[in-house]
Order: sequence, then C-alpha cells, then structure tokens
Amino acid sequence: MKRLMMMTALLMAVTVKAQGPMILGDNHAMLRVKQGTKYLLLPVQEKEENANIAVLDIRNEMVQRLNVRLAVDKVDYFVPFEIRNGQLLDITFHADKRTTGAMKDFVCWKEMKYSDTFDTTNRERFRPRYHHTPLYGWMNDPNGMFYKDGVWHLYYQYNPYGSQWENMSWGHSTSRDLIHWDAQPLAIESDWLGAIFSGSAIVDKDHTTGFGRNAVVAMYTSAGAAQTQSIAYSTDGGQTFTKYAGNPVITFNAPDFRDPKVFWHEPTSKWMVVLAVGQEVQFYSSKNLKEWKYESSFGREYGNHDGVWECPDMLCFGEKWVLLLNINPGGPFGGSATQYFVGRFDGHTFTCEDNPSETKWMDYGKDHYATVTFHNAPEGRIVALPWMSNWQYANQVPTQQFRSANGLPRDLGIKTIGGETILTCIPSKEVMALRGKKVKQPTEACEIVIDMKSSTDIVLSNAKGEQVTMHYDAQKQEFKMDRTKSGDVSFSEAFPCETAAPTFGSIKQLRLFIDRCSIEAFDAEGKMVMTNLVFPSEPYNTIKVKGGKTTIYQLDK
Repeated sequence: MKRLMMMTALLMAVTVKAQGPMILGDNHAMLRVKQGTKYLLLPVQEKEENANIAVLDIRNEMVQRLNVRLAVDKVDYFVPFEIRNGQLLDITFHADKRTTGAMKDFVCWKEMKYSDTFDTTNRERFRPRYHHTPLYGWMNDPNGMFYKDGVWHLYYQYNPYGSQWENMSWGHSTSRDLIHWDAQPLAIESDWLGAIFSGSAIVDKDHTTGFGRNAVVAMYTSAGAAQTQSIAYSTDGGQTFTKYAGNPVITFNAPDFRDPKVFWHEPTSKWMVVLAVGQEVQFYSSKNLKEWKYESSFGREYGNHDGVWECPDMLCFGEKWVLLLNINPGGPFGGSATQYFVGRFDGHTFTCEDNPSETKWMDYGKDHYATVTFHNAPEGRIVALPWMSNWQYANQVPTQQFRSANGLPRDLGIKTIGGETILTCIPSKEVMALRGKKVKQPTEACEIVIDMKSSTDIVLSNAKGEQVTMHYDAQKQEFKMDRTKSGDVSFSEAFPCETAAPTFGSIKQLRLFIDRCSIEAFDAEGKMVMTNLVFPSEPYNTIKVKGGKTTIYQLDK
C-alpha cells in the first residue's frame, strides 16, 4: 500500500493536463503534442468505436498509425502514448454524432494528460498470481519464443493502446524460470507492410543468415492489404530488432497466409517454415531465411475444418513428428482450440499416420489456444505455452487493465496407447518450485493433487455458492468439468459450459492448478489436460472429493 501511495503521488506530481484539440469537422480533429514529457495518457472507453490516429512528425509526415477507443462520456482506463518524434495527432472518429453528441464535448479532451510515468500497479482482482500476463493492454498468441543464455524469451501479440484486440505488435517478457516474468520494451512494431501478426524466432548459432553468429532472427506475418512473411534480426539477444530491408521474404495469393513457425531440419541441413494457409499448411525451405522454396502442402483432407487454421508448429520426437495446428472456430466445445497430427517429415513432405477423419485435440478445455513451443529449449525438452482464452469471449472477460494470460508452461512428449500415438502434456518441472506448504483448504493460488481410486467426484466451491464440479468416470475413461455455476458467467452466452475429455486409460493421479481466474487439470502421466477460465466473486476455499485422496499445496510465487 505504501508503494502504491508513493507511485500515485509521483504520478500526480508530474501529470499535466493536455491542451484542447483543433476541431476540424463533425468527426475530425487535430491535437498538437507537447514535447518535454514521456507520455500522453489517452482516455479509453471500451464501448466506443475506434478512433483512427495518424501520428505526424515535425515535417508533417506520418510516422505511426493507431486505433484507440477514445472516451466519449466515461473513462474506463488510460493507456500511454509514448512521445517520441510525434508532433501532431490527426484524429478521425467514426461513431454517429446523433448518438455520441458533439465531438468538442467528448470527455477524452478534458481527461488527456501528460506524464513522465505510467502506473502499472495491479488493479485487477482476477489478475493471476503465477501465470504470465502483460502489465497492461491486450495480449493473445504467444510468438517468437526461444531460450538463450539461461533466459526464456516470450513475445506475444500485443495492443499497448487498449485491452481489446487492435494495433498488433510484439510485446516481450523474459524469465529465468518460466514462472517469474519481467516485462520488456515493445519488441517489433507495425510498419507500412502491415500490423505484426504471429510468428517465431530462432537463434542462428551457425551464422546461416549473415546477421551474425548467434543472432536472433524473428519471422512474422506482415498483415496489411495482404498477408506476407517478413523477418527481423537482433544482435543484442532479442531486446531490439532491425527489420530486413528485403521484406517481405515470402508471398502467396491467399487472404489467410500467416503465422510462420521456423525450425531446423537436421537431415537436409535446411531451415524449414510451416505456414497456415486457409485450411491447410504449406512447407517452405531455405538456407538463409531470406530466399525460400515451396516444398509441399498438407491438411485439406485431414482433421477439423470448421474454422481457419492458424499458428502451426512442428515437433520432432525421433522418427515421429507432431504437427500442432490451431483452429478458430471449430473447437470441441465451441470457439478456438488446438488440434494435432502425428506422422513423419522428410524435409519435403509431412505424411500423417492418423485417420483423415480423426481429430486429436491437445487440450479439452475451453481456454487453450495458439499453443506453440520454445526454440532451443535446454536438455532436449519440448516446452509449449498456450494463450489461455477463447475467441468467443476473449474481448469481454471481466478485466480491463489487461486482458488474457498464458497457461502454465508444459513439457510435451508422445505415448502409444492401443496402437495409437497421442501427444502428452505435463506441467513443466519449473512449476514444482512453486510448491509451498501443505494447507487444509484451497486458496486462490494452489495445486490440488488427488490420488484417484476409481471413479471420482470433485466439487470446488466458495461461500457464495459458486462452484466448479468435476467427474472422472473410470469405466468410460472420461473426465468432465462443469463451470456453469463457477461465478461470473454473464459476459458471454458462450462462457458457461461443461467440457469433457477422453483419458486414454485410467487416471491414477490428477493435478489441479488453481489461480485467481483459471483451473488447469492434468493427468499426472500427461494423457489428458483441460484448461478453463473461471471468475468467482471470491476464491474457492472448499473442496469435496469422493473417490480419491487429496493433498493441497499453497503456490508461492
């Protein structure tokens, strides 16, 4: 509290009200930017439409373009616009003035302020205790993840100018243990090729690209009038990037052509990239990440095709490969989800061993999407990180300072059961370091370990009567989770639901990870995982288990 008061006092001490706008019409205004302070704090009202802001420099040339839901009659929160070379904001509103009133009276003009600081102290009761979140703003897909010199780098789709999807760029966080994350400056911003959509990054240890030995090279989708693939390189370990002058490096005549995942194919000594293209994936090869050759396509007759394919990844498990493929919509319980395919890859073609009509889901919860893996993970591990939300309601969940978290990091493997190869997921070993003392009742941040005897019923609840019920049916080999009475479910008709998963045999031990707004259920052997958001009005503090022995650990970050 003392730290919060000091930060608030500092903020008030340096905050200066902005001067009024130049009104140029019913929906057009300009604002001269005062120099000498770091930020202009922009007031946001989420129910309003985006205002388009062109940032002009001293020569009146446009250097940046933003879309911000500027407040009309109520301020939900502020976002910082960093004053660099911007001198003039050219602002166009799109709302109907018959419903919003005269533009000169908008509350945003009265509330804009200059400041040398921006207070990121947590104001959200649903901000997770031990899951990664952005300090503020919107986050979706994890991007460009790699490990280098003892540091895990996580980039992500980021909107620094509001807590809903817009202004896509790459945010950046770093960690030494996959649990404690430090926010870093914005890594890659949009340019005239387009917004910065999802992609990947590699550590070029053999100097194949010409950008320097151990340079970090990011490949991402430039989303403008068309979706094309671009690269950028970093010689300071991934802190800052320089965009390649020859961008774009791959183009194709398709409206949905995105999310490049780069990987090294050792037998052919080539870089490969897998791209999502409508409802298939395409493979390209390269010696230097600059010139690319089309190799093959896969997927038109395989798996789920109820939505657009996105965010692919290729995982090598010896002779077998697993293609991760995210889809939206088309998930088993509506909205977005992650499917996968098992097969072989020879550097040219992916050959799937699954039945074409079969769909294998990586996670049977409602809130697991855009899952990709870290490049260069230590000890030969394959470590994945999902986005913990669903496109059906991601923009509406009951937070405002930030929206969305990542799920727990998870180590991936494969296992053959009944002649079928499945992908396994277990919480990464770094999660074990969170375990604190044993407690008798659940807390807002805990791990619940249940040793199952046979079929098991689990009820997690609080004093408000809110509850999440789970049931394991040993005979049917099925696990279910019902969140219809879990707390606030009012923000979307798609949110209250029951999810169900096959267990591929018996569950001997179930691990439940509870955080302020999420429940992740793992079979201890990795055969089943289920990730669901919850928004209880107060933490769940009671658990009843029929058919199992329960141990609860407090999780200390």
